[in-house]
Amino acid sequence: MQPIRAAIVGLGRWGRQLAGAAGGQARLDIVRAVEPDAAGAQDFCAEHGLQLTGSLDAVLADPGIDALLLATPHSLHPAQVMACAAARKHVFCEKPLALCRGDAARMFDACRDAGVTLAVGHNRRFWPSMAALRDTVASGELGSILHIEGHNSNENSQNITAGWRLSEAESPGGGLTGAGLHVLDAFVSMLGPVRRVYAQLHQHEPGPPPLDTAVMTLDFVSGVTGTLSTVRATPLYFRVHVFGTKGSAEVLDEVTMMLRKTGAASQQITCPAVDVLRSELDAFADAIEKRKPYPVPEAEVLATLSAFEAALKSMTSGVPVACHGS
Repeated sequence: MQPIRAAIVGLGRWGRQLAGAAGGQARLDIVRAVEPDAAGAQDFCAEHGLQLTGSLDAVLADPGIDALLLATPHSLHPAQVMACAAARKHVFCEKPLALCRGDAARMFDACRDAGVTLAVGHNRRFWPSMAALRDTVASGELGSILHIEGHNSNENSQNITAGWRLSEAESPGGGLTGAGLHVLDAFVSMLGPVRRVYAQLHQHEPGPPPLDTAVMTLDFVSGVTGTLSTVRATPLYFRVHVFGTKGSAEVLDEVTMMLRKTGAASQQITCPAVDVLRSELDAFADAIEKRKPYPVPEAEVLATLSAFEAALKSMTSGVPVACHGS
């Protein structure tokens, strides 16, 4: 089977990581790059053998390009995905797919009508520890699930002194749009849609760099409760902890899960490491080739964005907000 020829759109920090992950990967061959800052991207493109252009339209019109990977500002995603669908190009879009559920639903509809794959880049789905946690919850060995807790913080914001990531319009809710959304997606992947959210954003200093904390409490449709927090300025820390009537399971990093069961000693489970971004791009290729569906289903993307949108409204209103369709 011929390699899937692709273009990367956006060569910021994350776009370069995606392009690097695809290097030497026969199934997804990134051959072109779209980046307005040509001077800043020339060396990277030369190193990775990418043809550089500043025009998305030129890539969309290229019959030799099968798929696009979008690592662009969040507000650009709807128009760019719609353009990919119109050009009959498969599209991988970094999270968040959109900043509101309605836009995301229209993007999925457009890609479905065009017969192309739309994959959303929730890379934490591909952590071996998160796969183990999902399997543990699904197996029933924790008993009835009662509660879930999660936290994701990193120091990336300490290095952000200019650019679109400082914009409230592009990254609303403090750290929720970036780090926190990984945890919210993990919650939905295991427990289903959220019914109601109460969220608070505490902005300690406007920055740059910004200093803020975001906190959410969640009521799931299933009856499970949850809490989520993120602190953008503190060192990297990730945790997703599920509590059931027979035990709890807690992910702490890419490969580590702690299992605590009634009447037994705590058990640390260390999963074999994988190349997470390569696994994510392999899954995109699988979906394009119709080998198997992309493992972040449309319904879960929309449920995550419903809770995200409700959280932003709650931060502004100061009261709990019901999620779409709840």
